Amino acid sequence: MKKSPLHISRIHILWWMACSLVLTVGAASASIPLPEHPRPDFQRPQWQNLNGDWQFRFDPDNQGLAQAWFTEGTDYPLTISVPFSWGSKLSGVEDKADIGWYTRDISIPLAWHGQRVFVVVGACDWHTTAWLDGKKLGEHQGGYTPFEFDVTDVMTAGETHRLVLRVDDTPHPFKLEGKQGYGRAAGIWQTLYLEARPDVAMKTVHFTPDIDKKKIGVKVTLDQPATEAMTFQLQFKNGIKAVTKKVAKGAQVLTFDVRLTRPRLWSLEDPYLYEVTANLSGKTVGKDSVSTYFGMRKISTGKLPGTDYPYVMLNHKPVYLELTLDQAYHPEGFYTFPSDAFMRAEIQRTRDIGLNGQRIHIKVEVPRKLYWADKLGVLIMADVPNSWGQPDDQMQAESEYALRGMIRRDYNHPAIFSWVNFNETWGLFTTEGRRRAYTQETQDWVAQIYSLTKQLDPTRLVEDNSPCNYDHVATDLNSWHAYLPGYGWREFLDNACRETYPGSPWNYVAGKVQDNDPMFNSECGNVWGYEGSAGDGDWSWDYHIMINEFRRHPQVCGWLYTEHHDVINEWNGYWRYDRSQKFTGLSDIVTDMTIRDFHSPFYIALERELCTTVRPGQRVEVPVYASFMTDQAIDGGLTLEASLFGWSTLGVKEIYWVGSRQVPYRPWMNEALPPLSVKMPGQSALAILAVTLKTKSGQVLHRNFTTYQVTDGASLRQETITSGDQTQRLVRLHARDFTKAQWSLKQWNVLDGLKVNGAGAGYFEYQIAWPEDLTPDQVDHAVFKLEVSAKQLFGKDQEGAAKQDGDFMRGKGTHDPSLNRNAYPMTDETRFPSRVTVSLGGHTAGAFDLTNDSADHRGILSWHSQKRDRFLREAGSYGELISVTLPTEALQQAAEQKKLVIRLSVDETLPGGLAIYGERFGRYPLDPTLVFTLKK
Repeated sequence: MKKSPLHISRIHILWWMACSLVLTVGAASASIPLPEHPRPDFQRPQWQNLNGDWQFRFDPDNQGLAQAWFTEGTDYPLTISVPFSWGSKLSGVEDKADIGWYTRDISIPLAWHGQRVFVVVGACDWHTTAWLDGKKLGEHQGGYTPFEFDVTDVMTAGETHRLVLRVDDTPHPFKLEGKQGYGRAAGIWQTLYLEARPDVAMKTVHFTPDIDKKKIGVKVTLDQPATEAMTFQLQFKNGIKAVTKKVAKGAQVLTFDVRLTRPRLWSLEDPYLYEVTANLSGKTVGKDSVSTYFGMRKISTGKLPGTDYPYVMLNHKPVYLELTLDQAYHPEGFYTFPSDAFMRAEIQRTRDIGLNGQRIHIKVEVPRKLYWADKLGVLIMADVPNSWGQPDDQMQAESEYALRGMIRRDYNHPAIFSWVNFNETWGLFTTEGRRRAYTQETQDWVAQIYSLTKQLDPTRLVEDNSPCNYDHVATDLNSWHAYLPGYGWREFLDNACRETYPGSPWNYVAGKVQDNDPMFNSECGNVWGYEGSAGDGDWSWDYHIMINEFRRHPQVCGWLYTEHHDVINEWNGYWRYDRSQKFTGLSDIVTDMTIRDFHSPFYIALERELCTTVRPGQRVEVPVYASFMTDQAIDGGLTLEASLFGWSTLGVKEIYWVGSRQVPYRPWMNEALPPLSVKMPGQSALAILAVTLKTKSGQVLHRNFTTYQVTDGASLRQETITSGDQTQRLVRLHARDFTKAQWSLKQWNVLDGLKVNGAGAGYFEYQIAWPEDLTPDQVDHAVFKLEVSAKQLFGKDQEGAAKQDGDFMRGKGTHDPSLNRNAYPMTDETRFPSRVTVSLGGHTAGAFDLTNDSADHRGILSWHSQKRDRFLREAGSYGELISVTLPTEALQQAAEQKKLVIRLSVDETLPGGLAIYGERFGRYPLDPTLVFTLKK
């Protein structure tokens, strides 16, 4: 029928209004948080972001329902920024109650007329009820997975409506919370949006790759049975021919395969994504269109080539898993990240340090972050959040609901290779009186959940429980947690390898035994390896030892370090909580070495101890172990370059030996090589044996080192040394041998005076007898050499300091990172400077700016001097060398008085304290030393 001019005019008007609205929404999106579509894996073209400012009020007495706050006229005095949970800084609202009400006006675009419209909520914790213009839309219970409300029958396109949400986040023992002690995910914490759909729409489009048969399995589920015969079309964006399938009337599920002649596989090196558009249409039903993607990859298990060790396989190739635990928290947004760029950077950080995966810890992660893992090529282990109560019927229902929703939403993410049902048996213990038990009934249910997960997704690996109690029931990964000091790893891994074989009861509940699954460490580090935790300290020393040991134990298919970033009660992250940097100091020990060298597929491990005490001149047979977790082609073989260098007892850097040799190479080779025979320097020193693995063309594949304390006992207090025609008289002091000290905050010693500390403003004063057989006219010049640093007064060192307390697994308690007795905050971007003035007999000799109070890998001697009793004493701390030329006049005066009075003082202008290091603590092997250079 021919349309009237009026009808055409109305069409044009509607088109103009729709375009205007799109432009308006687009302009507004630039000013709202997280404006991007939250689901790159399931995105319809007609949607409207509802993030931004909402009106808000708390309901502390739970009276809002009775008083009908969902109706017009209710006062909402606060403004909250959605999608940030209340209580987070980015929300703009303090946490003052367990129940909160949200409201805002929404307008349905005219272009959506005739379609169904939904309010989609990415995630909202916990019990959500919605109204539109006072009419109830529905309720939802659960805090981690998406849900929606159909507003079609209560809205009019082009008009403004009032949307109200009530969220009840009252604590319940059965409720899934994960580590919300780090910051409560109260209320809305993922993007809300409006979405238009036709009468019959797609609920899910799941892709199951089969790289062996070169096909992708497609399963389309409709949100209701097809009301008529329909057509489904899958359009590829990379030139592959579109695939069209018929959907019979009454059908709700469509399955078919698409052949890919030359599939491009998704891998860590080439994370290729097939971008597609799924279209569903009928004669009378409107067209539904969803943009999505998939990756062609296969997750399986198999043997490490040349061994019987089971490994995780990606596309039939072993992957040596080097993962990090990602608590996935933000200090200002809690569960919610401030921007898409931030989420991308989170994944990129992992790649930048050479890791290949993250475990998203007891949180269902934001989809856009998973998208960046897909896009950048980072493997993901995905946890189901836990409850902190008992495994009653309500808890089991909550857990299963979250599991199903997570798998349904995230099925298409190629980065996810493993589902983790439970963590450390949290929420699985039944308590009766004082008895707590992981009962047989609960174990049976856990086994059922494992089977359910395999049924929902047979393409990925499943852990029943990521355990710290050796209590697997049924699992695809023989995983375990271990937190140890560096020196504890060799024994532990030896035992784990010895106890791992088919039929072994180790790491399983009574009555269950191992199959032949990959043995994997699913949490490790030193954070809980010390009494009361390691606190904030240098993690890199223990980490270095731990990685050396993991590479010497190829029976273990990989490891997962705790953690990606600090949180409020754990400070062992690669990055600070605000994602600022920490510094290991590795490049100051071995040129160009970084943390990536610990994660290289090519790896050379040396001594089992990271610092070994040896005698001067001793020849040491240094063990060498090659771990090549790769099948990379190498042309012309490998060369191992080695050098022995270090610092003398006067802090002078010296080179003692340089050598090289050829190294055999085979893909996946893990074996001991002939030792390096190295002669130690003939005098006391701190020696570094550094190795660099190179290809024939000179490409550096890996760097590593070990260290030696070269000594035959404490250095002489006085001695004469001659080098060429120069003679020097040395007078050494123990750092603890000061005669006076006065500090405004505190003075104390470490390990019987291996290091002495003064906090605030004040001084240390040393009185030294003038050498009896030395006259001033014999002295050409004299210097005072020592290692010093600023000294911050940490929480643990303050008088009357409280003990660190709290339920650390839930993030609750005292969170001063320096309050833990083991803490010595690791070097980071924050500096704590000081300025020391050195005087002799009242004559100023020099003043020096001290840049920081540092602790990291450079504090080799501080680590080497630690007792092995599960406590740390300023481990990794170190200073900088200063050399003070003493005034001639002051020397003359000291000779006359037969004593030298040396004062090191810090004044009130920069009261950053002072630490003085002895020859067995810090970075350099020297005591404070007077050096008299004699005239020729």
